Amino acid sequence: MFVAMNRFSINPGREADFEAAWRTRESYLASVPGFVRFALLKGDEPGEYISHSTWESRAAFEAWTRSEAFRAAHSQAPMSGVLAAPPRLSVYEAVLTQEAPAPA
Repeated sequence: MFVAMNRFSINPGREADFEAAWRTRESYLASVPGFVRFALLKGDEPGEYISHSTWESRAAFEAWTRSEAFRAAHSQAPMSGVLAAPPRLSVYEAVLTQEAPAPA
């Protein structure tokens, strides 16, 4: 498993604009080989957000970043005035995972 996270810092008062841009965009992820799940996380600190995507492998994530789907997804909803700074990417290889037990 491979996880990619972008950390976003949003200008005060622009949080609703940021969330709306994510809610209304076309993600293109559903058809990408190796994609597992996505979550947009809102932190406790004002203006703190993280996009969290889980992939079957680093290779699957890297293939996504070189794809037409990636370019299309990232050409939507300009963030001018919304972002306080450029997003910061962090990537992680899973060394241990645990799932909830299946319901009986």
